[in-house]
Amino acid sequence: MIETADEFVRLCNSQDPQECRRAAADEASVQVWREVVDRFPAERVGVVRNRTVPLAVLETLIEDPGTRVRFLVAMKRKLSPVLLERLAHDADESVRLRVALHGNTSEETLEPLRRDPWSEVRAAVEDRLGAGPR
Repeated sequence: MIETADEFVRLCNSQDPQECRRAAADEASVQVWREVVDRFPAERVGVVRNRTVPLAVLETLIEDPGTRVRFLVAMKRKLSPVLLERLAHDADESVRLRVALHGNTSEETLEPLRRDPWSEVRAAVEDRLGAGPR
């Protein structure tokens, strides 16, 4: 278990592959994750990549200014339909594309994406829903 934010940062930046694996797989408390997010913005990608990061932390990271962070959040399999709905309105088309491709995205969330400005998003929705009402 990762006990502190400083420990997580050290693991993320380690040259030891075993420590890097710990950063990606070991659990930490919500408090530790929130401290990493607040104190170490550059490590937010590492937080999202951790397999055990709780939904409560991912929900916070949906609002991250970094497109890469939001994109990686949109790729998490454990996302709820509610969080995917929020991400469906992201300013970045790559995040919206990930929502369109995500298996947990509801039809109600996909339907408005049929009219997305980016053709790739529209095509992904068509693949998921077929040619339906517009």
